[in-house]
Amino acid sequence: MKINVYPIYLQIIACFALFQIPISYGADAPSPARVEGLSGGPAYSVDPFWPKPLPNNWLLGQVSGIATDKNDHIWIIHRPRTLTPDELGASTNPPISKCCVAAPPVMEFDQAGNLLRYWGGPGEGFNWPKNEHGIYVDQKQNVWIAGNDKEDRMILKFSPEGKFLLQIGTPGVTQNSNDTANLGRPAHMVIDEEAEEIFVADGYANRRVIVFNSTTGIYKRHWGAFGNKPEDLDLPKYETLAKQFSNPVHCARILIDGLLYICDRSNNRIHVFTKDGKFVRQITLDGQTKGAPTGTGSVYDLVGSEDKGQKYLFVADGTNNEVKIVLRETGEKVGSFGRSGRMAGDFHLLHNIAIDSKGNIFTSEVDNAKRIQKFIKIR
Repeated sequence: MKINVYPIYLQIIACFALFQIPISYGADAPSPARVEGLSGGPAYSVDPFWPKPLPNNWLLGQVSGIATDKNDHIWIIHRPRTLTPDELGASTNPPISKCCVAAPPVMEFDQAGNLLRYWGGPGEGFNWPKNEHGIYVDQKQNVWIAGNDKEDRMILKFSPEGKFLLQIGTPGVTQNSNDTANLGRPAHMVIDEEAEEIFVADGYANRRVIVFNSTTGIYKRHWGAFGNKPEDLDLPKYETLAKQFSNPVHCARILIDGLLYICDRSNNRIHVFTKDGKFVRQITLDGQTKGAPTGTGSVYDLVGSEDKGQKYLFVADGTNNEVKIVLRETGEKVGSFGRSGRMAGDFHLLHNIAIDSKGNIFTSEVDNAKRIQKFIKIR
């Protein structure tokens, strides 16, 4: 009889972490789950068995978005078109190898890693993005997605079953950072449920935040860095004091303080605003970070911690390939976990981050990593 000892390992590791007892593994016995985090603060252990193997010989492409919903289910969006011919051998006619077939672009998992729902791709009445980017699930369980291909100018809203509900913007049109009808390769979005407003990080072509009514799609307002009118200037990257956002404007999050947090990825900073666009403060993180052929800047995405006061921000850094632990009120970086690599718990172009009600953290990776990971909170 095969016995699954992994949960026992987790319990043992959690006890060692709780009492800060060093863990020693033999020279030939690697750790079953590396423990990382902030000394005296939150600590995490990667779950190397999450998610469970996909059915139907499916394989993920670059995972460009990850989100949790009110039921603590995990949603992802990935890019099937980024799978290479050698990864799609079972898709040819006749097949050239046993594996694999591209999975549907939108997938929902439970906490155990079971696949619950899947859908997505071109359909009637809407324009599916050419390069999927970003996913958000609102309190009504509607699923919002974006795309950052050079022709992607829209965000889309679907039911949890994949029924099309709303499209804002039209692909392929010429537009700029002050266009009120279309987007510019949008990256991410968040909803103020009470006000019925969706805030869009816009994006890879534009340099702004733009707000629409989340039911009707009607334009409300937009702004750039420091709350100013955005300008489409050819500006250098990695300028922490830049007067305009760089490209891409990569994430949008509303946190417990009621403020809007925007990731200015290539300028290594977070801009914090009121919901009407008044600038509050800037958080600079590892401002010396430059770029690489596959990644630029230190601020890709962020979430607030699960505690009532949201003491921490967890910031996904896809260039340094770590999750930064930051004090929300002061912006001070106090720790991190992860490093560049391809083993469980490592990252190769960490792209997005999500958190559940228990404080477990979920991450997605693009480039050639093409995976999702779960980090279990053990302290």
